[in-house]
Amino acid sequence: MHKLSLRAVQKLTCKKRDAWWTVLLVDPVATRLVCLFARFNWITPNRVTWAALFVGLGSAGFFLKGDYASLAIGAGLYHVSFILDCIDGKLARLKGNGSVFGGWLDYVFDRIRVLFCALALMGGQFLRTDEPVFLLAALVVVFLDMLRYVDALQIYKMRMSMRSKIEAVTLARQAEAGVSEEEQKVLFMEDLLRENPLAESETLKAAATTRPGQPEVIDLHQQFRESFPWYARFRHALLRTRIRPHLISGIEFQMFIFIVGPLIGHVLLTTAVSAVLLGAFELVIMFKFWLSTRDFTRTMERLAPDSVPTRAGSISPHLQAGRHRRREDEEAYAYEDGTGHADTAPEAWPAHDQRYAPQDDWAAPAPAPAARTGQDAWVEQAAWMDQRFPAPEPDDDPGFQPYPHPYPAGHDVQDEFGDVHGAHQGGRATQGTQDQTAWLPRIPAQPHPGQPHPGQSRADSGQSWS
Repeated sequence: MHKLSLRAVQKLTCKKRDAWWTVLLVDPVATRLVCLFARFNWITPNRVTWAALFVGLGSAGFFLKGDYASLAIGAGLYHVSFILDCIDGKLARLKGNGSVFGGWLDYVFDRIRVLFCALALMGGQFLRTDEPVFLLAALVVVFLDMLRYVDALQIYKMRMSMRSKIEAVTLARQAEAGVSEEEQKVLFMEDLLRENPLAESETLKAAATTRPGQPEVIDLHQQFRESFPWYARFRHALLRTRIRPHLISGIEFQMFIFIVGPLIGHVLLTTAVSAVLLGAFELVIMFKFWLSTRDFTRTMERLAPDSVPTRAGSISPHLQAGRHRRREDEEAYAYEDGTGHADTAPEAWPAHDQRYAPQDDWAAPAPAPAARTGQDAWVEQAAWMDQRFPAPEPDDDPGFQPYPHPYPAGHDVQDEFGDVHGAHQGGRATQGTQDQTAWLPRIPAQPHPGQPHPGQSRADSGQSWS
């Protein structure tokens, strides 16, 4: 480590693309401190992360005072805290002693630092000016910082998911074509551009596909580049100085609020401008990701057309002709004769149900009702309905639960008109009423015109119900 030059440390630790604030104002200082810290084994990346957190909390303490001198000191400490936050990653890359826990610790401490500094900065201004708008500004800062990093992680997760699906399909096709496992691979344009950031996408694609046996290059940003051809020139101009095209990211958002705003004495104005710029760039990123998902869909349709659903957004057929129509039809038939009882017109079912007459060969037509009366007709009609509207299979609808019997065995049921029906045993009445269809559960529904309300007795209705 003592023999490493500054140029070597910069090449080993600095990213090929980074935020412009980091490239211009952080890396020149951070790389020199990395050369110094690397000489001491007791200085580990995790300890530098803890130091960055404590310095950031110190800046929050000065922000809370609210006067200009304290704001300037707090801004300086926040910049030092951010430099230390960059050093821990550079030190881990240089010495190779990074860890998964260290990456998690760095991410969590960044969010804690932003939270405390935002509350302290805006709270100090509120205590000094008694303006409630600063409290709203604190909520906006915390929300936008959370939105930026949560959205970035989710987009990254979705991109990795799209890549893994394309890789699985492509490798399977190569295996079917007889390509050996050692020669199987998938090329993505974003990987080629990451390795050659200043090269043209078309040049890289042509060079990769001209070799015999080379697979095609998958480009998930093709539509974006075709829609905005000037973006490639803009990107190349920035990458020559290691600056990434995303000019207003979470880093610049924090630096403007916690450094620029306090130094120029316009905290609220700087916060509003930074919030608008960050929101605009986030919308651009979301739009670019949406175009990328369309490229992914077209790629999957080309590579594996059978795996792409063709009825996306449609309703499953067994739900279109579901069993719920049975209850609706019972209620509809209940009032065709004006009695309000569903068990009085079983012969009307098949004729009325021609609306749902089967159009395919598998469904048997409704049984003729003329030769059936009473309870037997209802049993055959129920069997026909079960055949016409079958329950979904468990594989089709894992959450489907058959409707339980509405009344337990041995339970007397009183309908809405006060009639008491006997105990139910196995779906049939064993005592009580003499009605042949009393074994069926009554359907609560609105009364037919001229009938009493369910809560009204027959005597009060003024009509004879004999």
